[in-house]
Amino acid sequence: MLAPWPNRLGDGRYDFDGTPAQAALDEPVRRNAIHGLVRWMPWRMLSRGQNVVLMGCVLHPQPGYPWRVDMQVEYRLGRAGLSVTATATNESDRPAPFGIGFHPYVTAGTPTIDTARLRVDARQRLVTDARGLPTGSAPVVGTEFDFSSGRLIGATRLDTAFFDLIRDDHGIARVDLGQPGAASTSVWMDERFPYVMVYSADTAERPRRRTSIAVEPMSCPPDALRSGTDLVRLEPGASWSGRWGISPA
Repeated sequence: MLAPWPNRLGDGRYDFDGTPAQAALDEPVRRNAIHGLVRWMPWRMLSRGQNVVLMGCVLHPQPGYPWRVDMQVEYRLGRAGLSVTATATNESDRPAPFGIGFHPYVTAGTPTIDTARLRVDARQRLVTDARGLPTGSAPVVGTEFDFSSGRLIGATRLDTAFFDLIRDDHGIARVDLGQPGAASTSVWMDERFPYVMVYSADTAERPRRRTSIAVEPMSCPPDALRSGTDLVRLEPGASWSGRWGISPA
């Protein structure tokens, strides 16, 4: 779980409503703070049932994020697959900036993803610099990043945030991965997640390199605490909630 910001935060430094913050640079080579704070924190089980578990974590004020936010995540497993509902509540006495993402890896059952078929139905992608920070956007149609109709990944390297996602009548967007001619696995997300990062694990240590794809639903783009782009502004006592999941395509 990537909160209170997903992906990269340049220099780990930002200012929100006149409140400065400095997070540790846990991607030091690129001078970034990456994937938020709560992945390093203890979570507690709040409740559980036969097919559902509710986990909770309180993010206390600290130099990298001087607000108090209560987070809960429900994992529910059913016949349609896994559904995940995340909720964040601002327990501070002032507005708090907030972003969230998740980082599941999906495999097609092939030795590498090169022979897997990927479908990402999106119109746009973010263009990034050498540090992985957004510098603009570009359409995907007709480019090497065009997976809108589904195609083999081949040698394409992906560490790419897609947006302007195509959604069904229920507001759900999907990213599908599978073997050609066989069943696929779908990572789906509701409208609270307007971005999805797709990462082909080219920098992972062997033998994990390019054996799976990370499909990361995100509520905002990388570096949103600095840019403000689609950043959630949580008023005191207000909550944010979003759903995503994994199911057969």
